[in-house]
Amino acid sequence: MGRAFEFRKARKMKRWSSMAKTFTRIGKDIVMAVKEGGPDPATNSRLRAIIQNAKAANMPKTNVESAIKRASSKDQEDYKEVILEGYGLYGVAVLVECTTDNNKRTVANVRSYFSKTGGSLGTNGMLDFIFDRKCVFKTENKEGLDLEELELELIDFSVDDVFLDEETGHINIYGEFASFGDVQKYLEENEFEVVSSGFERIPTDTKALSEEQGAEIDKLLEKLDEDDDVQNVYHNMVLE
Repeated sequence: MGRAFEFRKARKMKRWSSMAKTFTRIGKDIVMAVKEGGPDPATNSRLRAIIQNAKAANMPKTNVESAIKRASSKDQEDYKEVILEGYGLYGVAVLVECTTDNNKRTVANVRSYFSKTGGSLGTNGMLDFIFDRKCVFKTENKEGLDLEELELELIDFSVDDVFLDEETGHINIYGEFASFGDVQKYLEENEFEVVSSGFERIPTDTKALSEEQGAEIDKLLEKLDEDDDVQNVYHNMVLE
């Protein structure tokens, strides 16, 4: 696949604009991970990955520990993951990942953002043909590491892209969604220092817009980013 994902550098939306919002969103991830697999990161791989992400975001250890403790309480509300899909101006596909304790509120809010910016919210699954969901790991580089050999080893785990990010110096690894656990295990067993991990939705088809048109789409993306229920936003816009 080579540099198939390099288009991301051409256009990155502004998200997680404040540290407080970042911590809130990681806190929700911790709640869901603990509810699903328990509070011990040694036996809960999802929680272990989120703790790595919290460290990468400079979230204080005390905040992480408090979030785990709250998540273990019976009084902690459950969050549900909701995927909302629609089109913005100029036919730009926008997929919104939400974590919410009130589905009606979240859907109503997201629908209003699309409507106010000239777009429309659609039905679940309508963008399946545009976005591929991938697992992604970012690790520290190792001295003397041969990336081609690493990619060959990871092919057995359905990894389809391994490359060095020149900006950060991190190794980026992309694989199939279902391969997350296997890749995580491999990296841990081979003593790679994982900086962050998770999932991304990669557009298989992009929509090229001018700077002026892109600024109009940004109005929708910024409204979505400001909503506390919104975890991640993906789109297929690239600027000419």
